[in-house]
Amino acid sequence: MKVSIFDVAKKSGLSVVTVSRVLNNSTSVRQKNKDKVLQAMKDLDYHPNASARSLASGKTGIIGLTLTTLHDTVLDAVVKEINDCLAEQGYFLALSISAGDEDSFQRSMFQEDRVDGVILLSPMNADIYVMELKKRKIPFVILDNQQRNPSVPSVVVNNFKGGYDATKHLIDLGHTEIAHISGPDPYLSSRDRERGYLFALEEAGLTPFHIEQGTFGIPSGYSIAMRWIQSGRLPTAVFAADDFIALGVMDAFKNERIRIPEDVSIVGFDDQIYAEEFRPTLTTIRQPFEKIGRQGVDILLKLIKDPSKRNVTMEFDPTLIVRESTGAPRKS
Repeated sequence: MKVSIFDVAKKSGLSVVTVSRVLNNSTSVRQKNKDKVLQAMKDLDYHPNASARSLASGKTGIIGLTLTTLHDTVLDAVVKEINDCLAEQGYFLALSISAGDEDSFQRSMFQEDRVDGVILLSPMNADIYVMELKKRKIPFVILDNQQRNPSVPSVVVNNFKGGYDATKHLIDLGHTEIAHISGPDPYLSSRDRERGYLFALEEAGLTPFHIEQGTFGIPSGYSIAMRWIQSGRLPTAVFAADDFIALGVMDAFKNERIRIPEDVSIVGFDDQIYAEEFRPTLTTIRQPFEKIGRQGVDILLKLIKDPSKRNVTMEFDPTLIVRESTGAPRKS
């Protein structure tokens, strides 16, 4: 026979109203009573009907997340953290892979009350989403916001500090001929990482050896490094705007018998899973993906509970991870 909410109430020794409040994540239930209800549900193998709960509460129990790519292990880690945090609070996560244009947004899940809230992960055209979400009064938060906009709830990383720390690490090792390969200009993160690089050089009384604009991909780093090799003029160190660029640079140098880090040191950014799987292992700047995901969920759930809450922007510092790809500069 199918287990009902009345069976859970009887098993826990509490009222149906209390059980219902636990199922709807109400904060008015004492932890002791909540534990009793959860234990009764487990003992009875009770799974509440999602549709019925949605009708009763006016909520779907679903959070939508939109992102533009799945080919990024840092974003994957952020998504996993978001999913785990939401599951702890009784929510389901629904993904939408969007090209970032208005048409794809109109076809997305964020229509017809399908979700209780939305997480935008590293959107390039955030304004398209923000305008529609505000119009539809759907709570949202932006993670890795690529636009400076204090009027929207956001979680960001201090990319300026990341660029500074990467370059300062190379300067402290004794490098004076330090090149930088930036990411695409539309990305705020690219511009901030380059600013950090330039500030560290200026602070040390140094000038940039090379600044090249690339794309966030291995072929970009490879082709730029090959141009340097063919020119016969190499830096002693390279700060790449992301790990994929850095891996491309490493590939080009290794193919041409240029030793890492004996001849050229390399620093990446992000700490993709590949950073410690290639040899030499890559020194990089780690994005705090656990904090990004958890804080994003916390901000969104508070906005769902109280839409009048003031918008906040949370910023986290990245961390320098020193591995095998950096060392003292080669001797002349």
